[in-house]
This record gives sequence, structure tokens and C-alpha cells, in this order.
Amino acid sequence: MADGLGLEGAYGATIERIKEQDGDKSRLGMAALMWISYAERTLSASELCYTLAIELGSRNFNASNIPSMSTLVVCCQGLITVDKRASTVRLIHFSLREYLSAHPNIFGTPHAAMAEICLTYLNSQQVKALSVSDYQDIPDTPSLDYCSIYWGIHAKRDLSEHARSLALELLSEYDGHISNPILADYIEELDLNEYATYTRFNGLHCASLFGIIEVVVALIGTHGYGSNEGYFLGNSPLAWAARNGHEEVVEILLGWEEVNPDESNDYGRTPLSYAAAKGNEEVVKILLRREDVNPERVDEDGRTALSHAAEGGHRGVVKILLEREEVIPDKPDNDGRTPLSYAAWYGCRGVVKMLLGREEVNPDRPSDCGRTPLSLASEYGSEDVVKILLGRKEVDPDRPDNDGGTPLLYAALSGSEGVVKILLGREEVSPDRPSDCGRTPLSLASGYGSEGVVKILLGREEVNPDRPDNNGRTPLSYAARSGYEGVVEVLLSLEGVNPDKPADDGRTPLSHASQCGFEEVVKILLGREDVNPDKPDNCGRTPLSHVAEGGYARGVRREHTRVVKILLGREEVHPDKPDNCGRTPLSYVAEGWCEFSCGLTGWRENTRVVKMLLGREDVDPDRPDNWGRTPLSYAAQRGQGTVAIILLGAKEVSLDKPDKNGKTPRMFTASWHHVTWMALL
Repeated sequence: MADGLGLEGAYGATIERIKEQDGDKSRLGMAALMWISYAERTLSASELCYTLAIELGSRNFNASNIPSMSTLVVCCQGLITVDKRASTVRLIHFSLREYLSAHPNIFGTPHAAMAEICLTYLNSQQVKALSVSDYQDIPDTPSLDYCSIYWGIHAKRDLSEHARSLALELLSEYDGHISNPILADYIEELDLNEYATYTRFNGLHCASLFGIIEVVVALIGTHGYGSNEGYFLGNSPLAWAARNGHEEVVEILLGWEEVNPDESNDYGRTPLSYAAAKGNEEVVKILLRREDVNPERVDEDGRTALSHAAEGGHRGVVKILLEREEVIPDKPDNDGRTPLSYAAWYGCRGVVKMLLGREEVNPDRPSDCGRTPLSLASEYGSEDVVKILLGRKEVDPDRPDNDGGTPLLYAALSGSEGVVKILLGREEVSPDRPSDCGRTPLSLASGYGSEGVVKILLGREEVNPDRPDNNGRTPLSYAARSGYEGVVEVLLSLEGVNPDKPADDGRTPLSHASQCGFEEVVKILLGREDVNPDKPDNCGRTPLSHVAEGGYARGVRREHTRVVKILLGREEVHPDKPDNCGRTPLSYVAEGWCEFSCGLTGWRENTRVVKMLLGREDVDPDRPDNWGRTPLSYAAQRGQGTVAIILLGAKEVSLDKPDKNGKTPRMFTASWHHVTWMALL
């Protein structure tokens, strides 16, 4: 590899060779490099080839102009490459992108050129002929998505007179253009949390959204659009310009009498609310200069512009709003959360300091669910904010919320070791205080695998490592259930921990680990002499019974099969032990999950476990449960044809053995219409 200077010289020389190529090769080579370098996202090979076939000034797209990818690679003298796995095109090395960025004049005005290409294609006869109503089923048009979504970004960066003319042509008929729903769907995906189904997306909405000043002016002046006519995804053109920070467009729109600068959408959000949430300081200043804009107006959630700005950590906007007399700095929303709550929740240190500088702000004010700013900051893991809040005398470091959750409990839940240490440094904080459901910080840290937090908490004498919650489950039970081997080993190293302690439902840590298929945790627990590998729960189900059924309703998987093998290797384990309903491990695994829905892996593992159990002499393959149903009966009902065939390989198994309701396995097969399995059986 050449050094930096040599590499730069090599790139320069290669680009000169590309320019000196004969015929169309030079144009294709330079255009390909431009698109790969300046596109808003990575292009697929087909997108690049298709785009390079677009002819400026032409109303028709000629598919015969589409170059092959191999041709482009040759035209670019090896400076581009194709990622065959992703079918995308990229520059040969990141240093080439750095070189091209350092020499912007190589391509002249790339964004203007790209905007013209996109708009030329969108105004072509072929694209205009596409129906908006059928846009989900449009024919293969690789460039359509990119041109529809990104033409405005390129035009905003550099708008030529030609691009302006093409944009006005497109937007004058935008309501019925195929690019309209494509862009609308893309924008809607970016903000799924709020937007309603769009009702109208006209040219002015589009130009305002992108912030293309010349086009906005032309549309309003030439076509006479009412600036608040219609709403796209619930927002007016002014709201879109405000949320995207297009100051000049905001000024232009505010110059029209028809525009209401404080109009809210279906969610109560105003242009000021959006500008504040996005941190667009200049737009906020412009809007606040208007007397008809209320800086304290709330949306449907009771949130003000200050609340949104605080959540985003936008100090400049927060400062502007706090300078207004009408603004209440500690105003709660419908859930009782204040701007300070949001700033603390998202770790916005600077905004927290600004808000705490106001006397009206209560640093320990709880929300309706009882959570204080400290509680929220602790969950977020913001050490700086936690320290700032703890520096205030009014703040109670151990204040519980309505569910009994303390700041320490939330810090343990999120695994924030730094915050846990800070809170434990306060005498008022109880390190073993349970929530209303009985879960302690150690219990939560164990269940979420925060080994570092577990060790910190266990360093405190007041912490009971085996304390059960209201359901009788211990920290070890939660760690085992979630498969956190490190936490399990740490807890088992303590004298006070009972490795076989059952919860109120009788389930032990081994029972939970087995059900979920956590092989290593099962091995660790079985390495203890005081763990009973065949201990039944209150329903009479053993660890083997649970793992045979599979965990979390996902059916038996490879991990479960290995756990079954481990348990069957223990002499104490009774492989045919029935539960309180008379069902055995074989009964549960035979039922399994339908072969057609759980996938090939689940099917294979089910059959393996069945074979493992049938390989034991002490397993009765036709043992009925309390309802008289056999393993074959359950397999037939579920459509487990392969399992049924394996079971019928045992001499004792009958296809016509009735249960207490008189139904046989054959009848279950017929009633569930498992025709294929009926034929096999």
C-alpha cells in the first residue's frame, strides 16, 4: 500500500485516465463515481445502472441505455466494486472517499446534477403513466424509490434553474404522481410513534418538508396554494418546515395571512412544539416573535414546547423558552412528568442544570406513578445527572414510586454500576429494600444478568442473597431462568444461598433453567450435591417434564435436547414420572408443536427427544394420563406424524386405544384433517 501522498497521486492519475477514455466510457465512469460518492444511501447495482441510463432533457426513459455492471467497473478503472452478497456498489477503499471529499471540484456541482437526473426521471412519460392506486404493485423500476425520496435533499443542497423548473413541473401535479405515496410512506416509517394516515400530500407540503425556498415561493405565487390547505400526516406545510429547521421557508409561510402560526394537528402539536423538539433554535425565535404563538400551549399529552426541548437536551431552545414569562418551568404533563423529569430521564446534564437554576422547579417532584427525576436518571444510567440531583437537599435518594421501586432498584434494573455505587454511598439508601412485589435490587440485577451490579450489592452486609420475592422466587431463580451463568456462579459461591429452594409454585432454579434450555446453568446446578434433579413442583412436574415440553412456547430446540440428555444421565431422574395430571415427559414432547409451524429444527429436536425417552426401558410408550390419553393421542391431535410413526414402532402402542371420552388417536387424526398422517399411519 502506498503512503498517503502516493495514494493520492494514484487516485488522481486514475481519475484522469477515466476522463480521457473514449466515447461514453468517460461519462459513465465519472457519473458512477459521483453517484456512489454523493448518494444519500448505498445504491444497489441495479439502481446505479438504471440511474446512469437516464438522459437529461429526455421525456422517455430508454432501457437500452442501461449499462452492465461489468461495463461500469471497467469504465471506473477498478475504483468501484460490487458487494455480491448485498448486491450493492461501493468505492474500492475508504481512502478514495476521503480523496474525493477533499477534491469537491472533480464532479462540478454533483447535487444539482443528481437532482436534475432524479427529476428528469420522475417527469418521464413512463413514470407519469404509473398509477398511484397501484403503487404497491408497480413494475420493476430500480431508480424510482431513490428518486422519489431523495431528489429534494439534493435540490436543497444545490438547486439549478433546470432542477427548479423540473421540480415545479413535478409538484404542480404532485397529488396524482406515483412518487407521492412512495415519499409519504418513507416519512411515515421514520415517525411511526405519532403520525396518522396521511390525507393529503401536495406540492407545497413536499417543498416545505425539504425546505426548497425557490420552489416554495414559486408554488405559492404561481399556483395560489393556500398555505394551510390540507394536512400531510396531520401537519401543515408550516409545521413540516418548522420541524425540519427550514428558517427561510418558515418566514415565507408566515408572511401569508391564511397561515395560522399556532395551529395544532390532531395530536395537539404546533409548529413551535416540533421546532423545540428538534432543537431548531432559529425557527423557535421566529415563531416566538409572533404574538399569536402561545409558548405554553400543551399537546394532547399535556406537554409543552419546553417539555419536548428538555427531553431532546436542546439547551439553546430551553434557554429561549425559559426567558419567556408565560413559560412555567415546572409544568407537569398529563402523566405528571415535568420538563426536569424528561431531561433527567434522558441524561441531559446541561438542561437539568438550567432547570434546577429556577426556584420554581421542584427537584424531587414525583410523576403520577411516583417516579422522581432521580428515579428516571438512575434508570437511564446518567451518573452526572444523578450526582447533580443528589447535590440538592430536597432530593430523597431512597424515595419509592407507587410500586415501591427506589432509584437504586431502577439503577440495578438497567445494570448501571456507576449509579449503583453513587446511590450506595448515601446512608439513607437501603441496599436491600424490596418493591411492592418483593423484588430487591439484587433480584432485578440477577434476573437481567448485571454481574457487576450483583457483585457490588453483595458487598453490602445488609443484602440477603437468598431473599425471596412475593412469589417465593430468589435472585438465583431469576438468574437461572434467564441463563446468566456468571451470576449463577457468583450467587452459588455464597453460603446463605439455597441452590434448590422452591418458589411458591414449587419450581426450583433447576426447573426454570431446564425449561428454557440453558445447558451450562443446568450443569452448574447439577454440580451441587444439594440439588435434587428430579424434584417436582406443585403440579408434580419435574425439570425433565418441563424441558421435554420446551420453553417459552417455542417448542423443543437443540438446547433443550442437550438438557434432556444431561438429566437422563442422572440416576435420580425418573424418565417416566407422571405429574399431577398423569402426564409424563414423553406425553409432553409427543404433543410438541405442529411440524408445519415450528420449523425443521423444532421437528428434528422433538423426534430426537422422543427417541431418547423411548430408548429407556423404564418408559411406558403407551402410558395414559388422568384423562386416558396416551402420548400417541397427543401426537395425533397435533399432527406430529413423524413422532406418531416412531411411537407406533413400539409394540405396546395402539392406534385405537380410546381415552375416557372414547376418542382414539386415529379419531384425533381424522378430526384434525391430518390426511397425510392418516395415510402414513
